[in-house]
Amino acid sequence: MPSSRSPLARLLTVLLAGLLAGLVLALAALPTGLLGGFVVKAGLGAYAELPDALRTPVQPQRSYLYANDGTTLLTTFYDVNRTDVPLAEIAPVMRQAIVSAEDRRFYSHGGADLRGIARALVANVKGGGTEQGGSTLTMQYVRNVLKTDPNRTAEERQAATEQTVGRKLQEIRYANALEQSLSKDEILNRYLNIAYFGSGAYGVAAASQRYFGTAPADLTLGEAALLAGLVQSPDEYSPIDGDKNKALARRAYVLDSMAETGAITARQAAAAKAEPLTLHPTAQPNGCTATAQGHDDWGFFCDYLRQWWLTQPAFGDTPQEREQALRRGGYRVVTTLDPKIQQTAQAQATKVYGYDDKRALPIAAVEPGTGRVLAMAVNRHYSLADNPGGQGNHPNTVNPLISGGASVDGYQAGSTFKLFTMLAALEAGKPLATGFDAPAKLPTRYASDDEGNCDGTWCPGNANPEWMDGYRMMWDGFGRSVNTYFVWLAEQVGEDKVVEMAQRLGITFRADSDAAFARDDAANWGAFTLGVAATTPLDLANAYATVAAEGTYCSPLPVASVTGSDGATVDVGQPDCKRVLEPDVARAATDAARCPVGQQSAYGQCNGGTATGVDGIVGRPVAGKTGSSERNATETFVGFTPQVAVAGIAANPDDAADLVGSAVQTKVIDAVARVIKTAVTGKPVQDFTAPSRDLAGTPQRPQPRPQPEQPTPPRDDNRNLPSDLLRWLQGRG
Repeated sequence: MPSSRSPLARLLTVLLAGLLAGLVLALAALPTGLLGGFVVKAGLGAYAELPDALRTPVQPQRSYLYANDGTTLLTTFYDVNRTDVPLAEIAPVMRQAIVSAEDRRFYSHGGADLRGIARALVANVKGGGTEQGGSTLTMQYVRNVLKTDPNRTAEERQAATEQTVGRKLQEIRYANALEQSLSKDEILNRYLNIAYFGSGAYGVAAASQRYFGTAPADLTLGEAALLAGLVQSPDEYSPIDGDKNKALARRAYVLDSMAETGAITARQAAAAKAEPLTLHPTAQPNGCTATAQGHDDWGFFCDYLRQWWLTQPAFGDTPQEREQALRRGGYRVVTTLDPKIQQTAQAQATKVYGYDDKRALPIAAVEPGTGRVLAMAVNRHYSLADNPGGQGNHPNTVNPLISGGASVDGYQAGSTFKLFTMLAALEAGKPLATGFDAPAKLPTRYASDDEGNCDGTWCPGNANPEWMDGYRMMWDGFGRSVNTYFVWLAEQVGEDKVVEMAQRLGITFRADSDAAFARDDAANWGAFTLGVAATTPLDLANAYATVAAEGTYCSPLPVASVTGSDGATVDVGQPDCKRVLEPDVARAATDAARCPVGQQSAYGQCNGGTATGVDGIVGRPVAGKTGSSERNATETFVGFTPQVAVAGIAANPDDAADLVGSAVQTKVIDAVARVIKTAVTGKPVQDFTAPSRDLAGTPQRPQPRPQPEQPTPPRDDNRNLPSDLLRWLQGRG
């Protein structure tokens, strides 16, 4: 390709090169001791003036995300595919190969091989171009650092590779300075960790994985020779992206050089040259859409972690700086994701609905007392691939269907919100034995002109009057999910107190209409206790985890530990917890929550539940609550033990008007219960602590005898909402 420089500029370069060549030849002719003293003096004077990147290199490195076992790799993040490794973890043949190929006198020169530079300059002047480099490994290291230093401008990085005499002199000066301060092995280690080997691989660790799927410590002689041969012209010689024949020719050259320097024997060189080129190309995953094959479900957790990362000041002052830190900082991130729990959750979610079903079952699992997110599953592929036939979020999506955010407000969780009413009542001093003769329909103070109103007021009803109506306390009101009992109870304590309780336990109102109601008119949000606000499985699981932890709320946490590239621990993996409930209040709510799942309260007041099969599946102390929204648009179950809380919500993420139906409720219950079972398997059995007699209270009359369980579990849906509220819910999407 013709040079873009003017004839005068080319002439000046040739003249300067000639002068430099003469100077270098003169220096090279000096006695060794005198020349060495000159180099040392020049190097020591220049070291203090070295760019920070050369004295304390900060090069982009890939960040690794692991599951909570610290070994299962979820994915990596990088702008530059690079990971530093110590010299001891690089095969000796790799070290010998790079020295033989690029700088045979590496261990004897002082940073610049003057004879080699003179030879290259003379050849280049005669040829009118750049035919020989003459750069030592130290000089190449200097060039690589300066051209990739993220703290330099684009113009400064470009100047680091210009073919000018001035740049070469600066390179020599910097190389000499480094040689006076670093050992040869340290320089070699730095070079091997920054050199570009082609096919997107920077450094020997990335190159070993990219070409051979192995660690640099395990490279064979032939593999090391091939990699060493790539650095001269990585794009041209790469056997993946370039010319395989040229790659083999360069391998042969390196092997011959190794034999000439005595690093290997001629017989070893011949044997290695005869080996066929055997590649095992391994593409390093990059980002949440590049999780391990068959595990694209991990992407939803990965995305949640990334969103969390962008809020952490430890990684930068702005989201942009934090994103750059993730992709360039070389972090080792051990996440909270439990592969076994995740596998069960994903299997259960796809058992209820297939990947291509328009309906979904997002499931989240959280550890009480820490907030650690153990699993996030849904019957979707975390993928940017197009969906067939204009389908919305199926089978592929990157929308946060489990955690919410972006365009996802969440889903109605029905009667699971009765927990917040019960907590508000207990906190107000009303004991579990608070009784009310719950009618089939309850007239309220809210005006309504829809059909079925009670003298112009909204009067919600029970889904199964024969099984739900009658004298109820919190135990059996919660166990049988009696709407009229909890609407009445919310009126007694104040609906605003119920809304505040939900927010205290981490329920976030992402829908504008919900946020407005909570902010401006919470005291009149009568239907809130019936679960008309949108939420997510993650928020719901964490709210119930707060009760399981006896009133300690912990912010959801996707990280167990983060280690920087320097080996230092970043202080971001600690749970962020605070007490939001008195322990006795949480214990009382838990005691009532034993009723829905077929277990007995500490005071013997459970007499029926909507999810009684959970007891047999989990096989240890467990609590929970079902929830069905109006007309069974969604079906929810959340369950917990002292060690885990799990929530699942069946819904259509693209169309709130698409009713999932009551038949799926038993499947949702079963799915969540089996995730709980996996989470507690192998852990010691822990019981719940009974509440005090003060918060239990004294039942005012004997409980009715338990009625036989129905073949189909009683529905728990919310009926007879005001017409204007129904229109609002249906139109909200």
